[in-house]
Parts: sequence; C-alpha cells; structure tokens
Amino acid sequence: MSRLNLIGSSLAFRQMQAALHRFAGADATVLINGESGTGKELAARSIHYLSARSEHPFVPVNCGVLTDSLMESELFGHERGAFTDASRQYAGLIGEADGGTLFLDEIDSLSPRAQGALLRFLQEKTYRKVGGTGLRSADVRVVAATNADLAKLAAEKQFRHDLLYRLNVLQVTVPPLRDRGHDAVELAQTFVARLCDQYQTDPRLLSESARVLISRYSWPGNIRKLENLLLRDFLMSDGPLLECAELGAMCHLATHRHEDQLPYNQAKAHVLLEFERRYVSELIARTGGNVTHAARLAGKERSAFGKLLRKHGLRGDTQAAPPAGHAMHELTN
Repeated sequence: MSRLNLIGSSLAFRQMQAALHRFAGADATVLINGESGTGKELAARSIHYLSARSEHPFVPVNCGVLTDSLMESELFGHERGAFTDASRQYAGLIGEADGGTLFLDEIDSLSPRAQGALLRFLQEKTYRKVGGTGLRSADVRVVAATNADLAKLAAEKQFRHDLLYRLNVLQVTVPPLRDRGHDAVELAQTFVARLCDQYQTDPRLLSESARVLISRYSWPGNIRKLENLLLRDFLMSDGPLLECAELGAMCHLATHRHEDQLPYNQAKAHVLLEFERRYVSELIARTGGNVTHAARLAGKERSAFGKLLRKHGLRGDTQAAPPAGHAMHELTN
C-alpha cells in the first residue's frame, strides 16, 4: 500500500488496510471515522484507486467550508445567470465526479439544509442544477469522513438519522498514531527521506534518541503533527542527524508538568540544556572523540564546539575537563 502513501505495519493498521481492500470492490457508500490528522483522505483515496473507478475522478470536498448559500451551487452546479455572480454555467462537484468518487470530508459540519440536499441526492441519485429545470443523474460513489461521533450528534438532533443511515453502509476507522506501535518511527523515516529528496540534501537520519522519542510520544495531532514537526526540525538542522529537539522539549514538559511546575523560562532552559548535552555527547561519541569532525557535523566552529564540550564536562581528542560550577546559558553561542 506504500504506492498509495499508506505506510505502516502494525496490526491495527493492517486490519484497516484489509477493510479498505474489501470496501474498494463493494461500490457502496463508506463512512471513514478517525481523529484529526490520522489520514482519512488517504484512506478514501485508497478505496478509490483500488476500485474499478480508479480511472475516473476522485473529487474531495471540505464540507466545513460549504456555506448554505454556496452548498447547492458547489455540489450540484448552476446555470449561467442563476444568480448575480453566475457569469457562466458550472457542472458542480457531483458532475465533476461522474464515474468516480466524491469524498465528503468533515461531513458532520454540514448545516441541516445541506444535509437535506445531500440526502435527496443519495436517495434518488438525481439532482437539479441551481437555476436549471431538468433532473440530472450522476454515477458517483460517495465516501464520507468525520472525526465526530455522528450517532451522538444524531441523538442530539444535530445530524439527520436518515442521512447517517445512507452514509454508514460500510464503515472503517483509521487508528490513531498512538495505537500503531512502531509505525510512527516508520512514518518518520519515510518523511525524512522524502524531505531529503525534496530539498536535494545529503541523506539525513533520525538519531537513536529521536527514534525513542517518536516511539514513546502519544501524538495527539497524529500523522499531521508528526510530519509538521519533522519538517521544522529538518529545516532548522544542518547536520546528518535529526534530534527532534522540539519533541524532546514537549516530552520533558509533559513528564514534569505535574512534578516541578517550573516557570516557563526555567523549564525552557532546562530542556535546551538537556538536549544540548545529549546532542554533543552523541556526536563526540560517533566521531570517536574527533572534535574537528564533530564540529563540522554540528555546523559549528571548532572552538565553539569545544566550549560546548567543556560546558558539559565532556572530552574530545584535545579537550580538558571543565572548571566546576560552569553556568547555564542558551544553546547557541
């Protein structure tokens, strides 16, 4: 499934993959559940490209931006002159998706009016353009996605029960990253390789400490958060190893939030100092104590890197032990 950008080998992920394969051949409406950032659109695309509709369009729609005034025009299209700004006729998203798949993301955000209009199309398989007179039909498979509990919303009368029944013919849940074991590290390594290719840099790797941090973090923002964090770390780093310092800081603060309650500046300085010590220690060990080589990998002058060694009581090929009581200061010199 890597060709579909679905990457992972955990049991939870493989079970989801199996469901996507089964649903691809069913040609029925699918409801995809999952937390924000888990990859629901990728799952929808997989269903489409594994199906007999793969040669036809996949049309994604963010329902969260469909206002009542625009919804019917966007979905069903309009005739020229149907309203003030209708200077030309428009086929609509359903018309564009004819023969393929219409992906309705954030389906829970549809207004009651929009829910009713969509329900009519799902029931009758026909629609009318805004300003038009004749009924049209479209051979469209609908796949919807949400991070909300639609059954609960329906019970609270915020979502139509009859629309939920129409959407929830087949259902699959995209598991959160915290439930996918080693997949987070596997994804991270893939993202780093892609970034190296995108920015045409020498190969970079995740350090051992970075891999440990990634595997232990709960990832409340799921894959989207992982990808964004790695992008920032990649762009801010020069050496061959990515340390995920930002993630280290988050993990440290989460661990000690209820223990010491340090003021922000003190907590930040403590985290940066710990990252700095670990980074320098790993780099000098990797280069066998060669300060010049380690400094080059770190993107620092040899003298500046030597100061970091002395600051943390570390020795390189020519470094002496530091004096006692050295002061805490910022990561950069």
